Amino acid sequence: MSHFTSMKTRFQNLVYLERALNRLNIPNKRQKEMIQNSISKSYNVNLIIPQSNNYDVEFCWNGQEYELVVDMSFWEQPNTIENFIDKIAQQYAGEVIISESQKIGFQPIKYKHNVDGSNTLILERWNTQKVTAETF
Repeated sequence: MSHFTSMKTRFQNLVYLERALNRLNIPNKRQKEMIQNSISKSYNVNLIIPQSNNYDVEFCWNGQEYELVVDMSFWEQPNTIENFIDKIAQQYAGEVIISESQKIGFQPIKYKHNVDGSNTLILERWNTQKVTAETF
């Protein structure tokens, strides 16, 4: 008997979510889903994580965030679902920090995964303003 579970997340950016999965070496692919109402049609892009048993794990866009949709009876990932989400959330946060910092001139110079499971991220930004010397 199948038991589909839908878990809310705070993942709102598809690109950051894809990068987090890629950083964790979790294979994934995009899937377009057509949404049609009486006036128009649009597309959502979901992320699929294939499993060998063909009961794939999905991150589905609900209009506000990507929900994790999975049949718990067929979970094949190496971690529990809670650890799975935690690991993705940690990488997702790193991707947000890197990308948003780059928008204001910072560049990542070091990204290290520590033995305790934490990550260390070092960013730098050089002052590009012209400095003039004044004599007093």
